[in-house]
Amino acid sequence: MLADVQQAYGLARPFQGAGNFETEHQSMLVREVCAAVQTGRLVVVSGLVGSGKTHLLRRIEDELTRAGKVTVAKSLAVDKRRTSLTSLIEAMFYDLSPGDRAQVKIPKQAERRERDLRDLMKKGRRPVVLVVDEAHDLHHKTLTGLKRLMEVVADAGVLLSVLLVGHPRLRNDLRRPQMEEIGYRTTIFDYEGIGADQRRDYVAWLLGACAAEGVKVADLMDEDAVDMLAERLRTPLQIEMHLTLAFEQGFRLDAKPVTADIVEQVLSRAIDDLEPTLTRNGYDATAIAQQFNAKPSEVRAFLAGSLDPDRGRELTEQLRQAGVPV
Repeated sequence: MLADVQQAYGLARPFQGAGNFETEHQSMLVREVCAAVQTGRLVVVSGLVGSGKTHLLRRIEDELTRAGKVTVAKSLAVDKRRTSLTSLIEAMFYDLSPGDRAQVKIPKQAERRERDLRDLMKKGRRPVVLVVDEAHDLHHKTLTGLKRLMEVVADAGVLLSVLLVGHPRLRNDLRRPQMEEIGYRTTIFDYEGIGADQRRDYVAWLLGACAAEGVKVADLMDEDAVDMLAERLRTPLQIEMHLTLAFEQGFRLDAKPVTADIVEQVLSRAIDDLEPTLTRNGYDATAIAQQFNAKPSEVRAFLAGSLDPDRGRELTEQLRQAGVPV
């Protein structure tokens, strides 16, 4: 948000990164996940794009560190589609090895690498949790390899859990019959972010958290405008973005407080169209083509609404059977 807009409305900070709006669902999920990762299982947390998964993951990591019952290792690789079991093992070597990480030596031979990792984990004398964010892009062979690694170290008396965080596609993929070997061994948590009955409270909290001292929420935005944002939007990311757009538009119109008419002007008309809905669930064009054996040209036509009706209904049914809300 522009500094002039913040000053005009009495906002002390932008809406992005305003702090933590703690819900009972979030608190419960942190407790449940922290308990699950101490049992030597694959654990999945799935949530829509923009629901606050990354913030939730930070809360989980902080709680695990504070409790001190497990050792946390984390994959920092950005391109998860290219992330292999080898790179995840390397992440564990870096985070579990004492001293300077620059001095860590990782064997290149697979047999020796796994044995050295097992011995390193045994020296720590605590269960280990490997955390992987954006895990919906991991290849199924990598997931199978993680499951096998957990079994290998368990044979030596070492408890390894893997916490995977990603879009709902990750959850849906693990429930496919082809993934039974892994999916049946996985504890899955669905993260709803902010529920429908809490969105208005979130909008009001966000406005209050960003307001300068002495500025009231009513001075910033009409109640009808707050209600409209809460009714039409689903995730914290959507709310933060549209609040920013609304105040920028209000600044251009010299309107204070921001009204429902201004909010209506900036609300995206396509936010619940097919392609955005699929994307929020982790199904981009590439994922749809690969999973449902569709040609890229078919997927483009499907998203544009110009695919042959019979083929369109077929793809829609396949998506619904996979667990996608279309």
